[in-house]
Amino acid sequence: MAAASSSSASSSKISLKLLVDKKAQKVLFAEANKEFVDFLFYILSLPVGTVINLLSKNSMVGSLGSLYDGIKNLSDTYMQPNSSKDSVLNPKIANYGAQVPLLLSNDHDAPMAKKFYGCSNGFCHSYVADDPTALCPSCNNRMTSEMSYVAGAVKAAEGGGFVKGVVTYMVMDDLEVKPMSTISSITMLNKVNVKEIGDLEEKVVSLGMKEGLMLVKASFECKNVLTTVFLT
Repeated sequence: MAAASSSSASSSKISLKLLVDKKAQKVLFAEANKEFVDFLFYILSLPVGTVINLLSKNSMVGSLGSLYDGIKNLSDTYMQPNSSKDSVLNPKIANYGAQVPLLLSNDHDAPMAKKFYGCSNGFCHSYVADDPTALCPSCNNRMTSEMSYVAGAVKAAEGGGFVKGVVTYMVMDDLEVKPMSTISSITMLNKVNVKEIGDLEEKVVSLGMKEGLMLVKASFECKNVLTTVFLT
């Protein structure tokens, strides 16, 4: 099998090939390319506040949802002068050089490059902040003067993202990621005690924003994530 991906730039969908045990109605693994694996890595890199914000729009339940709502409803009166609720509820997402659009429904949700600020009086050069509401420890002025970040001479990774694109990946039902190979496939089938090849079928599915949110939610609730999202 060969992993497939959507070629349309306007379509924010990723195509996956699932190997399904028809009798057990269970996904054994997905054959995936770089885009899907980058998406999984991207989920793990998101701040907790961003994840809760995404899932709260889709009826998330549990204590983290209650914590998020409690902070949201808390008066700004109780916040420190150099802190804001927004930095907790809507933290900026670091830019890893890859566009992972499946969970990003609005422009303000898009990954942003990190910004740095210096003292507003222009004379204090000893301190740098990543929050423009911070106070300079030297003169107590706001750190509102945006500074230019100069990166080192590191060669940009081809294609961006987290993983290399020359490899096909095996993503297990519980989202464990492995390099795809014939040996690993056979080993996995033996491990789950598959006896008849006729019991297996290939199923091609698409992962868009809706399925992406379902996948994030299921990853908090169960181990059979791919089965939950695509077969139930």
